[in-house]
Amino acid sequence: MKTIRRLYFYLVAIISLEVVIWGVISLLRSIINGRDVVNGTETLAQALALIFVGVPIFLFHWLWSQNTSAKDDEEKNASLRAVFLYGALLATLIPAVQNLFALINRAFLSTAHLSAQRAIIGGSQTLTDNILAVLINLLIAGYFWNILRGEWQTLKETENFSVIRRLYRFIWVLYGLLMVIYGAQQALDYAFTLPSNVLGGIGRETVINAIALLGIGTPIWFFSWRILQDVLPDPAEKESVLRLGIFYLLALGGVIVTLTAGGNLLYVLLSRLLGEKSTSIDFLQKIGGPISVGLPFGVLWAYYGYWLNQQFDFDENAPRRAGKKRIYFYILSALGLATAFIGTANLFMFITDMTLDKAYLNESSFRSTLAGSLSAIAVGLPLWLMTWRPLQADALGVGAANEHARRSIIRRSYLYLALFAGVIGGMVSAVILIFTLINALLGGGSSIAKDSLNSLTLLILFVILLLYHLSALRKDSASRADALEEKQQDFHVLVFENNSGKFGDAVRAAFEKRGLKISLKTVNANEVVSSEVKANAVVLPLSLAMNLPKNAEAWIHSFNGSRLIVNDEATGVFWMNDLEQVAASAQALAEGQELRPQSSQKGTSAWTVVAYVFASLFACQLLFGLLMLGISLVTGGF
Repeated sequence: MKTIRRLYFYLVAIISLEVVIWGVISLLRSIINGRDVVNGTETLAQALALIFVGVPIFLFHWLWSQNTSAKDDEEKNASLRAVFLYGALLATLIPAVQNLFALINRAFLSTAHLSAQRAIIGGSQTLTDNILAVLINLLIAGYFWNILRGEWQTLKETENFSVIRRLYRFIWVLYGLLMVIYGAQQALDYAFTLPSNVLGGIGRETVINAIALLGIGTPIWFFSWRILQDVLPDPAEKESVLRLGIFYLLALGGVIVTLTAGGNLLYVLLSRLLGEKSTSIDFLQKIGGPISVGLPFGVLWAYYGYWLNQQFDFDENAPRRAGKKRIYFYILSALGLATAFIGTANLFMFITDMTLDKAYLNESSFRSTLAGSLSAIAVGLPLWLMTWRPLQADALGVGAANEHARRSIIRRSYLYLALFAGVIGGMVSAVILIFTLINALLGGGSSIAKDSLNSLTLLILFVILLLYHLSALRKDSASRADALEEKQQDFHVLVFENNSGKFGDAVRAAFEKRGLKISLKTVNANEVVSSEVKANAVVLPLSLAMNLPKNAEAWIHSFNGSRLIVNDEATGVFWMNDLEQVAASAQALAEGQELRPQSSQKGTSAWTVVAYVFASLFACQLLFGLLMLGISLVTGGF
């Protein structure tokens, strides 16, 4: 109930705050601009309506939240409060930056004697419009900044606020980085238009806008990134899942766009070599597009790829560290394989068309098809070989680390995804081939030989893809866990149970279900445990751990290994994860409710799960957007 109430108050507060801010800005703009007061009665009325409605709603909900947090530590430390406070900063500082950028952008354009309408944003705004928006937003941001400073000085538990602050800082990094990359791309793109006599004419605004973007975006990125680097010695920062996810996003986005731009550049060069006619200026502008995109994203890939490797190295657990690296390289391998496969399929189709129709060479489209196919192969094949060969060698090696690589869920997902693509693609190709042949026998269709050969080519390629990855999967399955099974056989587990014997049978069944080779021995807790019994870990039901017989208690006290306690749903015994759960359970008992056994693993906050889900969706959306950008670059040239 508290969480829902909290969500309601903070959500209404942030919405009403924005209503008030832009109502005040609109009102001030109307007052300062005399013509709007006389002729713009609708604008003035709208601004007053926003203020009259928004102010009381905001004050009621915000003051209630402030009073509640001052009286209740739970409210004060809540994640939603941190989200609201840092969200209020973003909702005021980003518009301030945007208006400052619009002001500077127009000033640069005016200095270059160009129309302000050519600005990226705010081309129709005035100096007064931007200054008012900046001042009002900064004023509100200053208020919430002071609130946050006070919160940090009085917080008893800082974990929730630390997570949201980290997200807040990374948002600024991404915001500044986006402006820097866009500015660099615009500047490089303009550099390749210099020979076309655009100085002082159409197109000059490109470099002006680029300078404005770099002038605003660079300091934002630099200072926000430096803040994140300064706090890196904190163990929580090194182990941050958010930090790792952002680095994955930036490194993968960089490599996808860079290689796609590289493929587009190869396409332009190959088209030129194959006899495409164009002027030198047109050719220079064509290669300028992919170069202007590829260079900034190449720097992004190199820089954040380095920090991604550093983030891997922060993890002292070798298997977990190797698993994080595998995610990155298997994604690159999949991208390389898909690109090389598409390029190869298109190349074989080109050969088929050229063989069956000599006139095809006289068509202008043959250059586009051939150049596109060769470019895709030239980009995809090296990427796949550079990533897949080390991964395959790692999986085929002998040792515990190699066994972990073979059993990795990432590797199995990759192999089964390739098998899925091979089966479905082969099935579709076979259906098209059979349809073409049957249709021809029935007297229908045209260009039967061409369609049949193209379908047969695709079928063969998908079969090769299927058989190759099926062979890799079989090799993994054939390599039984030599090193890991030896470790399991040397590991001894002792299970304590009561007289019923059911607990020991249940533990043994769980071990057999996982196919473990661990040595398992069951003893009765009421009997004397021999001193010769070897054990690296003991397993006890919760009910027995609460009331150990003297013989078992004496032996366990002298035992130095791990103790694994399992909730066996004993009557009146419930496992509590933390003190919050203790309080909630006591409340339920007091109110006559029935308790159910709880998992012994500490749960994850529902809001943490929601945050991770939305962060994952945002990351996937951004990564997909970068992929689509890259594809558009290729298809635009291919």
